[in-house]
Amino acid sequence: MSVAQRHKRILTELGKEGYVKVADLSELLGVSAVTIRKDLSELERKKLLFRNHGSVSLFSSLIGDRHIDEKEKIMVDEKLRIAEAANKLLESADHIIIASGTTVLAFANKISTTEPLTVITSSVKVSLSLCYRQNIDVIQLGGSMRKSSASVIGREAENLLSVLTCNKLFIGIDGIDVDYGLTTSNIGEAHLNKMMIKAAQKVIVLSDSSKFGKRGFGKICNVSQIHQIITDTDAPANAVQMLRERGVEVTLV
Repeated sequence: MSVAQRHKRILTELGKEGYVKVADLSELLGVSAVTIRKDLSELERKKLLFRNHGSVSLFSSLIGDRHIDEKEKIMVDEKLRIAEAANKLLESADHIIIASGTTVLAFANKISTTEPLTVITSSVKVSLSLCYRQNIDVIQLGGSMRKSSASVIGREAENLLSVLTCNKLFIGIDGIDVDYGLTTSNIGEAHLNKMMIKAAQKVIVLSDSSKFGKRGFGKICNVSQIHQIITDTDAPANAVQMLRERGVEVTLV
């Protein structure tokens, strides 16, 4: 098989799964791992893929910051299924954090418990969704308004989170790369998300499959810092397998 044929086959396999392990490519193409890494280096130079530690994913430009009203109209059915699965994780007297984003907003709208629940959130839309529920105490974080997400960021929100401990964090993301980690399009939100993770005993990521293999401007954390991801069944099978191998519980809906 020529170099050009190998490159075409590599991109074909990536197109099927979104993620491929270097070891799997070596076995599939019948060449050494060293040869595969050279191929991947050349394809990355051409901006056709991302190389990671032991795996590779399709190339994607950095994700731009889109308004929440626009994002609410994307992957609607998938977000609703994810929200319904997240709702089942709630327990009586939970103290939870709900971050910003359209998938976690869908979750807030789906909360059906009649048991006592405390919600800390950076999202104004989440607060408005829950503020009339008699059994739910809502703590709206303060700070500077990030208009594109209708949520707050900044020192005021971070300071309050630094003195809180919560059962669960439900967090949305703009990108997930198994090796690089979780990202968002805004660096201020990324920093606030880090504080949310420190305040939570369990970190639950709510993300539709379109976020896999993409990266935002601000890194939130490595996948080793999360406990569970709820996503839809179109998530790349190789990425799901790698996440499970790293101890992350993956729920497909």
